[in-house]
Amino acid sequence: MDEKRRKRRRCWLVALGVVIGLVLLISILGGTVFKAKRPVTTVKSVSLHDMDVSFDALRMKVHLNVSLDASITVKNPNKVGLKFSDSSAFVDYRGQMVGQAPIPAGQISAGETLPMNLTLTLMADRFLSNSQAVISDLLAGTLPLTTRTRISGKVTVLFVKIHVVSSASCNLNISVSTRSISDSDCTYNTRLS
Repeated sequence: MDEKRRKRRRCWLVALGVVIGLVLLISILGGTVFKAKRPVTTVKSVSLHDMDVSFDALRMKVHLNVSLDASITVKNPNKVGLKFSDSSAFVDYRGQMVGQAPIPAGQISAGETLPMNLTLTLMADRFLSNSQAVISDLLAGTLPLTTRTRISGKVTVLFVKIHVVSSASCNLNISVSTRSISDSDCTYNTRLS
């Protein structure tokens, strides 16, 4: 009878040792190889697609139509796929949102870089509340704009869902006389939540 107990005890100890070993292995892999990394959004280029400007001197109004083409990439540095939800790219003028382009939900495979081409069209009616500043900027020859992109998604690492956010922001100056972007400066931010 003692021999049977010893054998059962050895089996239980071996099984416990295997379970502990597997838990340690999964923990080490989860904290190193499969550790969640932040996606990286990069603005490759922003170009002026179209720009029409006209003044109505009698009514002191500006008619403005601007479209920007933006080429961005989102890199997934993880060893697993990244699913992102519906997102948007925005254009701001002096802190006020004046344009938007949708970014449909999607998935990026492990290690893949997804290119996206967006057309951002400014909504002329949004400029009406700031028409004096628009007139002043256009007469000075430069229209300052800011583009913002924010993509949020989830990475599933060993049955744990981790929220990730990646964003990019570019300050642009559009030259009225040459109808081109004269200056741009971009910043990037990524985080895990």
